[in-house]
Amino acid sequence: MHYIWKEWKENIRGKGLWLALSIIVLISISILFRSTALSFDKGFYVLLINLFDTIIYFIPILCLFIGAFSIFQEKEQKTLIMLLTKKDNYTSFLLRKSLGLYTVVLVPILVWFFLYLLLLKFNFQLDIKAYFIFILAIVAMSLIFLQMGAAIGSFSTSRMQIIGYTIFVWFYFFFLHDFLLLSLLPDITYENVKVFSAGYFLNPLQSVRMFLETGMGVYSFGHMSRLLQAFMWTKPVFFLLGNLIFWFITSIAAAIIFHRKEGFE
Repeated sequence: MHYIWKEWKENIRGKGLWLALSIIVLISISILFRSTALSFDKGFYVLLINLFDTIIYFIPILCLFIGAFSIFQEKEQKTLIMLLTKKDNYTSFLLRKSLGLYTVVLVPILVWFFLYLLLLKFNFQLDIKAYFIFILAIVAMSLIFLQMGAAIGSFSTSRMQIIGYTIFVWFYFFFLHDFLLLSLLPDITYENVKVFSAGYFLNPLQSVRMFLETGMGVYSFGHMSRLLQAFMWTKPVFFLLGNLIFWFITSIAAAIIFHRKEGFE
């Protein structure tokens, strides 16, 4: 609880969280205005997909920056040394700090999307299950990139390093990962397609997108080829859970192994 309160006070004074929330609010409202011409019964699903396709470009990089600078600030202000000297080891500090980050970032986002649902009620026929799946997709994506950001802040020694690492991670998952997989397509067969599938869904953006679109019924896998059946060898929700577990473990391990105690070493 101490870490959550500390994180909340720091983010209230800072601009990063409010800038991130403002961007999400502005995007959500603009998508709503653009969707007013959609039909009352089907427009709800189109709006959610369009909204997700837009904010997916912003939430990852915003969470990376918030997570990274939150950890780096502890090193820069010498509070990390004080915490580790008194009672905490770095693993305990990182886990508590991560919990504080999750709470501070997700609570304002969830509050906004609750209010947003009330606005949608006046324009569309609501599907609460689909909206809940949409919220889960946003939460899962935020958690993954916040934890990656915490790892970046742990092993970065300057603000310029944070910016460089963050842009690289964002660029990799949006462009390089899929580009590398595309180069492997000629060699994909029925025998190795599951390995290819695991690599494809290792990208959190793809696993979150597949979870959202199948959960909302946008895509159906009722009449798949044998190759596609092998590619989708488990349900999208399990791909997403596996993605969460993998990146949580990887990010936490990288943060613990490579962390630097000072921001200017």
